[in-house]
Amino acid sequence: MSTGKPNATTALNAPERSLGIPASGKGAIDGASRLLRLATLAEDLKARHIEEEANDLAARIAEGRFYVACLGQFKRGKSTLINALIGDPVLPVGFTPVTAVPTVIRYGETRRARIQSREGLWQDVNASDLKQYVSEEYNPENTKAVRCVEVFVPSRLLSAGMCFVDTPGLGSVFTGNTAATQAFLPHIDAALVVVGADPPLAGEELELVETVANQVEHIVPVLNKADRTTPEENAAAKNFAVQQLEKRLGRAVGPILEVSAAERLDQQGPERDWLKLLEALERLVQESGRQLIFSACERGIGRLSERLQAVISEEREALQRPVEASERRIATMKTTIAEADRSMRELGYLLMAEQQRLSDLFVNRHKAFIAGVLPRASQELDQTIVGMRHAAGPAYRRRIMRQAQDIAKFRVLPWLRPEQE
Repeated sequence: MSTGKPNATTALNAPERSLGIPASGKGAIDGASRLLRLATLAEDLKARHIEEEANDLAARIAEGRFYVACLGQFKRGKSTLINALIGDPVLPVGFTPVTAVPTVIRYGETRRARIQSREGLWQDVNASDLKQYVSEEYNPENTKAVRCVEVFVPSRLLSAGMCFVDTPGLGSVFTGNTAATQAFLPHIDAALVVVGADPPLAGEELELVETVANQVEHIVPVLNKADRTTPEENAAAKNFAVQQLEKRLGRAVGPILEVSAAERLDQQGPERDWLKLLEALERLVQESGRQLIFSACERGIGRLSERLQAVISEEREALQRPVEASERRIATMKTTIAEADRSMRELGYLLMAEQQRLSDLFVNRHKAFIAGVLPRASQELDQTIVGMRHAAGPAYRRRIMRQAQDIAKFRVLPWLRPEQE
């Protein structure tokens, strides 16, 4: 089990990658060092969340990793698309909304997974048990308080630093899914926008893509599940999606690549634009990977600096706030606390009264049951004793005791079970 925080300092000193983008380099080292200084400042200010985010980003920058998020409405097949791209069905899929927590898929020499709690601690888990943490069925609305999930796979496509991010779908009945995706947006470096033919593009998806396009340049639109509709329907859906995206973003959008991730994962059906999609992702790594890492670093430094500035401003205002204003606030807080205490006491009295009422209810029901069943039980025991061959000694007493216990069970258990429920 791994429970430590990401070690950005270790990553800074790590050897360069043998494949693709080096983990080190002056720009990466400088950026990671600046982030570590921000983390130290956040620690001094007791801004724990800023400290953790700065450390996480420093480690990512030092290792040369950038995030390509898979975005879109729920049931677009985003998880299946990532499974097909990495050639491993590691992410759970299903007919109902599945993904509840953003999941990072990154390169690793062996297939493994780990989860991070909201306290920042990592725990290794079996990759085959991912649905226990990332699915709505087993972790509805993220009740298990999972902050992040990382999956390591030996995929050549990811060996140069690119990481896929499987995000919860928009527009499902689970409002927490949309919130989780929105919260992850600042960490996105490029995006796979997954659209469909029915409907081609929802308003919520357009708003999300516009938000992402304001911070990142590289957006690759993909029409998935092309095997489920006719070529004419797919062409109409792509034309509509391009028009809406270009109108909303105010810039040209590359051709929408038509694929069927499910067919590619099963190695069935026509390839359609699958090879073009792989080429687009490989070009993203080779031509823009370093710039994406640099941009992620600069955006992160700007974002975290603003948040730290807000913390510092609050601390300064607290120090500069007039004593009279502080005293008024303290008086108001005391009044509020006193009212809360009074309400809690009143609630306690009500609770005690309700407990006493329930206790009296069960005692009365118990007395009524005993009064009704005891005469019949005694009569049955008398009849049983009369029917037994008369004897004396311990054996005879044990026989009578067993008969009494059997009668008691027969009379009591049918009443006891519903009472316990």
